[in-house]
Order: sequence, then structure tokens, then C-alpha cells
Amino acid sequence: MSVKTVFAIPFAKRVRKRVYKWAFQPHRTQEKVFKKLISKAKNTAFGKDHHFDKIQSYTDFKKYVPINDYEGLRSYVDRIVAGEENVLWKGKPIYFAKTSGTTSGAKYIPITKDSMPTHIKAARNALLFYIAETNDASFVDGKMIFLQGSPVLEDKNGVNLGRLSGIVAHYVPKYLQKNRLPSWETNCIEDWDTKVNAIVEETINEDMTVISGIPSWVQMYFEKLIEKTGKTITELFPNFNFFIYGGVNFEPYKNKFEALIGKKIDYIELYPASEGFIAYQDSQNEEGMLLQLNSGIFYEFIPAEDFFNEHPTRISLEDVQLGVNYVIILNTNAGLWGYNIGDTIEFTSLLPYRIKVTGRIKHFISAFGEHVIGKEVEKALNDSIKGTETNVSEFTVAPQVNPEEGLPYHEWFIEFENEPESLEDLAAKIDASMQEQNIYYFDLIEGKVLRPLIIRKVKKGGFHEYMKSIGKFGGQNKIPQLSDNRKIADVLQNFLKE
Repeated sequence: MSVKTVFAIPFAKRVRKRVYKWAFQPHRTQEKVFKKLISKAKNTAFGKDHHFDKIQSYTDFKKYVPINDYEGLRSYVDRIVAGEENVLWKGKPIYFAKTSGTTSGAKYIPITKDSMPTHIKAARNALLFYIAETNDASFVDGKMIFLQGSPVLEDKNGVNLGRLSGIVAHYVPKYLQKNRLPSWETNCIEDWDTKVNAIVEETINEDMTVISGIPSWVQMYFEKLIEKTGKTITELFPNFNFFIYGGVNFEPYKNKFEALIGKKIDYIELYPASEGFIAYQDSQNEEGMLLQLNSGIFYEFIPAEDFFNEHPTRISLEDVQLGVNYVIILNTNAGLWGYNIGDTIEFTSLLPYRIKVTGRIKHFISAFGEHVIGKEVEKALNDSIKGTETNVSEFTVAPQVNPEEGLPYHEWFIEFENEPESLEDLAAKIDASMQEQNIYYFDLIEGKVLRPLIIRKVKKGGFHEYMKSIGKFGGQNKIPQLSDNRKIADVLQNFLKE
């Protein structure tokens, strides 16, 4: 047992105690964050334009600051990118996190000297909470891998520009540097296929104890390891006992992962975004992730069903309820104000506040007024394969509005690792779950407006081929699990199993 292991457990317990102190005083914590944000941004261009000097309460704030997306703040961001200071936040940002936008092209999300530490601290605390809960820090003596984007940064008028995961790579603590893989050189490889092959070579004979990344890309890494060695992941890495992930619902991948790994393991879910580190899983025994109330973010929430109304309901943390699907709105110490990152969440606990991500506000199906959301399709699929040998690698759902014959339907594109005995039986189970969850969908089926869903089998590796074909292979890129149009579905027709 190393010195790091000995000291990690008491340190983890002290950190957990400090975090829970603010977590169990949530409204006081958020009020302090709110006042600090307004005070520090009062003399910025945005603060002057939106009367921050008059804001004394959240009611005042809603009066002067509208809900924005990237396009709503773009004129300010463009000024920052051009080199102007004191626009959205004091001074200039220290980084731009580059993300891809569906309507905005490349987006440049500012990260400031105030906001950067919150990303690092939250990621660290997620590991410390696991140590504190399990009284096990043995993994810190092994090797850790974080599948991420390239750490190579560009210069944008004096500000470093890169992917968030690449930026974070520059902040790995010194005490973990010797444990961290892959090498800097491998991490800098841009081509994802080449990069994963290099990671396999670097890790195949190491004592891997922690593996982290988006599930679909970690799955690809696991499959390459197994193909090369003929061994399960547990046989290769016997001390690998937990997996860290974020960005997607893990449930559709869980059966496949455990088959590849060869045993059940623990999981830690994170909710990081370029705009801020929002939440992390603080317990293996509680549903949801601990909302980060003390990390320079003041949160607002809009009920998802109201979001597209002319005057949607807009509330602070004090007024949220369990079981309601909310659009999450951020106000941050990176200078994002009334900012809609596009995610929907649900609260699983109100003391402390824990959340789960339910989908994307723009990723829904309502071609016929059914208002189907991500949480519903994920639950329908998970419930339908539970207890069976069926494993799903990836899936997405789209409406088929103009079929060649018959009624319209929802079209499910699924890549199976292990196929079901009967595709028709699986489709019937999924459809029954959808009808049970969504009264609008039920009415449309009952009223013969829609017919039950149809499953299309995507060939093995088909989703990866699709992502390559659109230039979004690897890194932080993810397949939307549902969409209200045929943009993805029509291209996926080229990757079906014959």
C-alpha cells in the first residue's frame, strides 16, 4: 500500500464533509453565488447592457436578463474572440472550449480563471466521494486512462482554443502524472482509429484500474483489446473495478459492457459541459448526481413542456419539484447569462439536490404531437431487453412521416451486439412501453394515426461508419438517441444489416 493510498481515504472523507456542508444549505449557497456573479459582472459590457447595477433579487434578474442560447450571446462572444476585454466577464478568458453547434457552426465557449478550477475540483471530488464511500483507494496505485480529445491547443487572439477534454488534460495533478495513460504523444493523435490502436498498444500490458470516457468510444477500445488478445477486460486488467463516464445514458450500454469486462463493476457518472461542470455521482447507493451549487453557477429551470411557450415559467432551485422534466439554464463565472445548454434534467432528490439527465430539448419526436423525449425511448429499450441475452451497441429513433405504404411510424435504428430471438417481439415490447409512458403516443396508436414502431438492424460497426461519414468520429461526439427529422435516419439507411 502506497503513501498515496494511505492518505487518500481520510482526505476524501474531509472533502466529502465540506461538500455536504454546502449541499445541505442549498438555497443559502445559491444566493451567495448569485450575488457574487452579479457583483463581479456589473461593469462588463453585458452587465451594463442588462442593468446589473439595478439587480437586487432573482425577480429583478429575470426582468433584465432574457433566456439565451449561443446565438443569443454570439455578438458578445464574437467581441471576446476578437480580443476585447470585460465583455461577458471581467478581463479575458484563459481558454475557449470549441464545440460543434447544429445551427451556429463552431462555438467558442469562454473558460475563465474563475471557472476553470471548478471543472478540475468537481472531477477530483467525484473520485474522492467514491473513495470515501467504499473506503478503498487502491486504484490510485494503478494506471488510469481517460479517453479524450487532443490536448494540442491553438491560439485565438491570445486565448488558447481547444476541446474541453483536451484543455482539462493540462490540469492532471502531479501525483497522478505517473499513473496516467495514454502518453502525451498518443493523446495528440487526431485520427480516432489510429489513436485507439495506439492506446491499445500502450495499455495492453499495464495494470489499468480506472478507465474513463464516453461509453461508445470506450466500448470500441475494449473490443480492440479483446480482438487482439482473446481475453476479457477483467483477465487483462484484474484490478479494474470502476468506470467513469458522462455525456450519455449508460443503461443501453451496460449489458454489453459487463459482457466485455467479464464481471459487474461500479460506475461513476459525471455531468461535465464546456459551459460548466454541473453534477457528479456522489454515491453508489443513491439515484442521480449531486448538483454543483458552489461552483460559480447559478441555476434556473424551465418546465420542458412550457419551454416553447411565448412566456415560459422560469424558476430558481427553491421552486423545483421531483419528477418534472426541466430545461436547465446556467449563469456562470465564465460569463454565460440565462444560458440554455439544451439539456433536460429531472430531480431525483431535493436534499441534497440530485439530478439525472433526461435528454435534449431539441432532441425529441413530435412529428404528430406525441412529444416523445429521450428518457422515454431509453427506458422502453432498457426495460425490453432486461433479463434477456440481447445487447445493444447503439441506437437512434426518428419519425417516418411518409412511408411508401401504410400508416406513419417511429423508426428505430439499432445496432445489436447480441440480437434478440425475435425482432418483432422486441419491437412489440418497446412499443408497449412507449404507449404506457406517453399518453400522446398511446392515443396516436389507438386512433390509427400511427402504427407500432419498426426496428431496422444496423450492421455491426455501422454507427461508427456513419460518424466517420459525417466527420464526427471519436472524441466527445455522440449520436442523438432521437430526433424530430430524417437527417440521421436517411443516411443510416446506407449502414443497415442485409
